[in-house]
Amino acid sequence: MLKEKISVMEAAASEAFPVGSRVRIARSVVVYHHPEHRNQPFDLIGMEGTVVAQLREWQGREISANYPICVQFGPKFSVHLQEGELESL
Repeated sequence: MLKEKISVMEAAASEAFPVGSRVRIARSVVVYHHPEHRNQPFDLIGMEGTVVAQLREWQGREISANYPICVQFGPKFSVHLQEGELESL
């Protein structure tokens, strides 16, 4: 029963941010791999990008990724994020 509830919650999350949707970073997320600020802390709050992948399975097996949503911000910059860090546009 618990597994069914988790599956329903994951399905709702993936519906909120489908591949191709535009999203904005809703809370402070600091990264160190931004191309223009390499090896320096850079806060992504307020940046807008496009969801390019939902990491829910690998080689046909279900996985539980910590940061399942891959968002592309430019040609050279993408980030893996959680559902709580994003908001739909």
